[in-house]
This record gives sequence, C-alpha cells and structure tokens, in this order.
Amino acid sequence: MKRVYSLLLIPIIFLASCSPNKGTKTSLTFLRTSGQYMVNEQNDTILLRGVGLGNWLLPEGYMWHFGENGDRPRKIEKIVEDLTSPEFAENFWKEFRQNYITEADIKRMKELGFNSVRPALNARVFLTEGDTAVFIEENFALLDSLIFWCGKHNLYVILDMHGAPGGQTGQNIDDSPNNEPELFMDPVFEHRLTRLWIKLVERYKGSPVVAGYDLLNEPLPERTGAAGKYGHMVEPMYKRLTAEIRKIDKKHMIFLEGVNWSNDWSIFTKPFDDNLVYQFHYYCWSNPDNLNDISYFLEHRERLNAPVWVGETGEKNPSIYFATTQYFEKNNIGWAYWPWKKIDNRQVVYSIKPPEGYDRIIQYSRDGMKFDRDSAEKVFTQLLENIKVENCEFLEHITQAMLCQVPAKIYAVNYGHDGSGISYLVNDTVKAAYYRSNEPVKTVLLNNTDHKTRASQQAVLLAGGEWTRYTMASLEDFEAIVTVRAKSEVPGSSFSIRINDDSYEFNLSDTVWTDLQIDNAHFSVGENSIKTEAMEGKTLFLHFDITKATGVN
Repeated sequence: MKRVYSLLLIPIIFLASCSPNKGTKTSLTFLRTSGQYMVNEQNDTILLRGVGLGNWLLPEGYMWHFGENGDRPRKIEKIVEDLTSPEFAENFWKEFRQNYITEADIKRMKELGFNSVRPALNARVFLTEGDTAVFIEENFALLDSLIFWCGKHNLYVILDMHGAPGGQTGQNIDDSPNNEPELFMDPVFEHRLTRLWIKLVERYKGSPVVAGYDLLNEPLPERTGAAGKYGHMVEPMYKRLTAEIRKIDKKHMIFLEGVNWSNDWSIFTKPFDDNLVYQFHYYCWSNPDNLNDISYFLEHRERLNAPVWVGETGEKNPSIYFATTQYFEKNNIGWAYWPWKKIDNRQVVYSIKPPEGYDRIIQYSRDGMKFDRDSAEKVFTQLLENIKVENCEFLEHITQAMLCQVPAKIYAVNYGHDGSGISYLVNDTVKAAYYRSNEPVKTVLLNNTDHKTRASQQAVLLAGGEWTRYTMASLEDFEAIVTVRAKSEVPGSSFSIRINDDSYEFNLSDTVWTDLQIDNAHFSVGENSIKTEAMEGKTLFLHFDITKATGVN
C-alpha cells in the first residue's frame, strides 16, 4: 500500500544565488508519475499543496490595482519609468525581484503547511525581445536562489511558463505585446520558447527540488476566438517541446494545460510521454457562491490514466477555499493557491501595505495625470520595503481555510465529500439549487437582511433526522469555544451538535438567527469532526465559529 505524504512548510531571508544542483542538502527526491498518482523515489504518493508566486517575475496589473494603462508587466514597467527615470526604474525592478520573494517567504510557506511553489515566469525576464534574442544571465540567479531555498526547506518547485515569447493568450496575463497569441502565429516565437525551456532544463535537470516543467500557462482563451483558431496547434507544440526536453532530461514531470484558461481538455489525445501531469485551473467566481463540479476532469483522468493537478485556485473567499481544497484532496488532486501576496487585498495569505501616496500611482494608471518625480520615487522606494514578507500583513484565516485547519470559521455548506451516509444524510434526494448542486443537501440562499457578508451566501437546511458532518485538522490539542449560528425555520425546532466525542442539544423557539455557544469543546491534533443533526422541526445552519478558549492551552 502507498503511504500518502503532504510535506509541510516554515519563515525566510534573502540569500545570494547558489547553484540549485550543487551544495543543496534536501530530503526531497525526484517525483514521477505512476498511473494517476505522483510518487517519489520511495514510491510514496505525494500530494502537492502549494502556492503560486504570482506578481514576482510577472507583475499583473490587477494585483497593483492598476487600470488599463498598467494591466501587464511591460505597461507596469512603463509607469515606473514614466514617473521616475530609466535609471531609477532599472534599479527598482532589480530590488523588487530580490525583495518580493526571499528565503523568508519560503520558510514561512513551509511553516504554514505548504509543500510546493509554482513561480510564474515571464520569458522577457530571461530572454530579450527584438530581432536578436539573448539570454539575460543575471536573472536566472533568481530561480537558482528560489530552488536553493526550496531545497533547504523541503518544498518542490513547478516552473510555470506564464508569459511565453510572443504571448500564448493575446491577453494581459502573459504580457502579450500586441494583444495577439503570437506564439502560435510566428514560428520565431516557438523557437524562442524552445530555446528558453532548453536553457532551464539544462540548468535544473539534476535538481530533485524541481517537480516538473509547466510548459504553457492558460493558452488561448475561447472568448476572443483564439482557442477555436489555434487550439489544434497546442498539443503538437507540447509534443515538440517535450521531445526537445527529453533529449536532455528524462526524469522530470511535464505539466500540460488545456486551452481556454487551462480547462478545455478536448485538445488532448492519448499521452505521448510516460511522465505527464494534466493541469486545470479552478476559480469559483459565481455570485452567489457555487462550488464548481470537477467531474469533467476526473473523467479525462480515467481516459488519460495520468495525474491531475490544480495549478491555480483562489481569488475568492475562505468558505470557497475550505470547500475546494477538501474537494480536490478527496479526489487525489493536489493544488496551488494563487497567489501568495497582493497589494492591499484581504483574500490572500499576505497583504502588502500600500505606501503613502500609492493612490496617485493608481490614478496615473487610469488617467495618465503625472505628478512630481520626487514624490513618485518616494512611493516606489517605500513599496520595495513593504513587499518584504516581514512587513506584510499575515491573514491567518486564509491559510486556515485552505488547509482546513482550526481554529477557524467553518461554513455549514462545507460538509465533507464522502457522500451519503458518511458526510450527510437527507430524506429528499433532489439535488440542491445552490452551491453544491450535484448533491441533495438542501441549501438556502440568504438575502442581505439575513446575512451581510461576501464570505458565504448560503445556509444548510436540515429537517428531523437529517444530518451533515464536517472534518477539519488541528495542529495542536486545545479547548475551544464554538459558536453555532442557527435559525429555526419553524417555531420550536431542536437539533444536536456532536464535536468529536461530545454531544450538545439545543432548542430554538424563535425564527431569527441565533448564536449558540459551546464552551470548552475539545479539539485534538489531527483530524476532528463536527456533526449537526436536526431532531424536531427544521433548522438552518450558517457556520461554526471555532476559537481558542481564553487562558486554556
């Protein structure tokens, strides 16, 4: 039987660049595919739980709160240069790349419980544009340092070609110069992409820290017509790139993404290599919240008999984060949260504090109204300090949700994924109208009078004899106060709450939202569970807020 490991994480510092293939002592071994699993050299199954290093080597305008004039790396660079000077801008970007991700970030990721990172690479950082493209050797040292740190702290690295030469999407996310997917329009760009991958592979072929090569991020969107026009070219390009890589490196896994933001896998025929991983991206942007079904990818996994991985998920709220990672892992799918940091954002692990005067930079990205150079340089100089992880705000509830850990707030719609009789039992098998619409647990959409929050807009409705069960992890033993937010659908309802081995019963006489408190509930290291069961009448459950009891270890 295979043992399943989820390697864990720790805090960090900037280190001079080191060779990733020499002098790095790490317990990591090369990963490979084995049927639908990723395994290490001991044949243990490895589930990659990672974070995406967006905005580091490929800045994205939305992460800076910029308008159209700053929606992609080359435009953001122009903003910095326009408001300061070419000399200031050059030094700014060197220091930005050194400060944004340091050893302190990697150590912190390990501490929190992640085991991998997916750095988003912009080809233009490593290979110049123009008629004669040459490598920018000094910038490869950034990846050398990252891989060295990850080896030291036991995190895997998935190299993600986020912005290919010429652009693979024709959109802002890949730094497309002309809003066209020119990678598929001019052979010179595929040639440059091949050169860059060969350069990377030659550099890291001997490193077990590198889990694999993600050949192209989110190629060819459907809405622009690009997928329909060029989609047939993607798998053949993957085959050509893989053939060139395999001349040098026969060990590392190769990650393939479908067209239309990674999620259309109709382009894939049968596997053309014995070490392929197929990747999709998962964002639940619906309003009200909806937990998107992944059966499409599970069906393709059976057809391809290869591992499936979620290269990006996030950009929403803790309720969705908790649900999605449990959903993935129940189906043997690893994932990477996107992204690690953003400027002034509440839905990421670390929020970067905007410097005083940053609003003027944002405004310039929208209307082009300049202001004095000294003021702009002061803002950008302060930003270089603010992006260091030790100066960012840690949003603990985000990682607690992603890693399904307590103390935390568990939303009632996020019962387990083990099916009827294990995660829930209901009398009516009609599928729910909201949130988890492929299952029969009844959910009720709340209005602003009931619940003013963007975190979850649905509650679970249980009638007599029906129940739901929740699982969560704890890193320690602790006593907790659990606040249950519930509401009787009809006067005189009653229900029970079972927290691990202890049960509690409640009566609700009024049909208004009520906070019911359980004192000194015990949570243990490892897996814990909460079970809610309606006894009489009908009860709506919104969430269980689990906090440590004051003064109790």
